[in-house]
Amino acid sequence: MVVVYYEDYYMDKDFSLLSVRQAVAADVPALLDVFAQARRFMAENGNPTQWADGYPDAVQVESDVAAGHCFVVEYDGLGVVGTFCLVEGEDPTYAVIEDGHWLDGDAYATIHRLASRGVCGGVARTAVEWSMTRCANLRIDTHADNAPMLGFLQKAGFTRCGIIYCRDGTPRVAFQRHDRR
Repeated sequence: MVVVYYEDYYMDKDFSLLSVRQAVAADVPALLDVFAQARRFMAENGNPTQWADGYPDAVQVESDVAAGHCFVVEYDGLGVVGTFCLVEGEDPTYAVIEDGHWLDGDAYATIHRLASRGVCGGVARTAVEWSMTRCANLRIDTHADNAPMLGFLQKAGFTRCGIIYCRDGTPRVAFQRHDRR
C-alpha cells in the first residue's frame, strides 16, 4: 500500500484522494446516511445490536458537530464517505476496565462513532492516521461481534486492553495505541 500524507489528505492504494475536515451543521443529513449504511452493514455481518434503535440519532450527531469533535472523511467526487469523533480528554466509560488494563495512564483522545458508507476503502485507516497526528495516544472500543472493526484495529497497531462498559451497561472490547514520539 502506498500512503502519502499531505496536510489533511490520505492517498490510498488506488491513488484516490480521501480528506478529513471538521463537520458542520450542513453535514448532518449526510452523516445520518453514513450511520444508516453502517448499521445495515453491521447487521448483515453478524453485529445487529451495536448501534440498535437508530443510534446514533440526529440529536447525538448534532451534539457531536456542535461540540467540535465530529469529523468527516470525504472522497474526491463522492463527498462524505465516512465520519468519526475525536474527543480529547478522559472518557468516563474508560475509567473502569475489566479483563485487562490500559497500556498507560497518559493523556489520550478517544475515537467514537467511526463509520463508513462503504463506497470506498481506507476510511477507517484515514480516520485513525489523521487522529494520530493530533494525539499520539488513542483509545477506541467496539462490540465483540464487530469482526471487521476488531480485525482492522489489530492491523492498525492497536492493542486489545480489556472490556469497558457503555453508559447503557453494554460491554465493549477496548483498545489503545500509543505511538511514543
